[in-house]
Amino acid sequence: MKRTLLCTVIVLFGLLNINAQEIQFGGKAGVSFASLKVKNQTFSITNSETGFYVGGFAEIGVFDGLTFRPELLYIAVEDLNQISIPLMVKYEVSDVFNILAGPSFGYLLDVNDGFKSFNYGIEIGAAYDIYINRSVDGLFVEARYNFGLANLIEDAPSGITRKLSSLFVGLGYRFK
Repeated sequence: MKRTLLCTVIVLFGLLNINAQEIQFGGKAGVSFASLKVKNQTFSITNSETGFYVGGFAEIGVFDGLTFRPELLYIAVEDLNQISIPLMVKYEVSDVFNILAGPSFGYLLDVNDGFKSFNYGIEIGAAYDIYINRSVDGLFVEARYNFGLANLIEDAPSGITRKLSSLFVGLGYRFK
């Protein structure tokens, strides 16, 4: 465990030093469509709620066309509010179209007894840069899906799971 953590820290600092001059910051907000799925061997129940998200991000250039993008988001969806930290990799397919993928870690707020507050998953998505004119060239629209992997039931009996997944659609602005 210590070796893995040390290697991760060394790689991250190495990436930061490669193109440290290519760091940009931005903000984003949009709509969140959350699905809470409870499943066992005989049935499956899904509850869906709509809310919003807001937060910020940094884009750190790694190579030409490849960017590391850590984010900090507040997601408000009825009883499923959480602080989320996606660690995305952005790949530029073209000048205006990007794909994103990476792990996401979250902390659920106001969790009832018997449920876990730590959430994690994998996110994939796409972004499209909107160029209105030269003075507004950091605007983008984005859609992502978070595949929830964590079983949110504390000491869950065998075969019973409760997982949270979300679709995010929103706008962002990258400061130049």
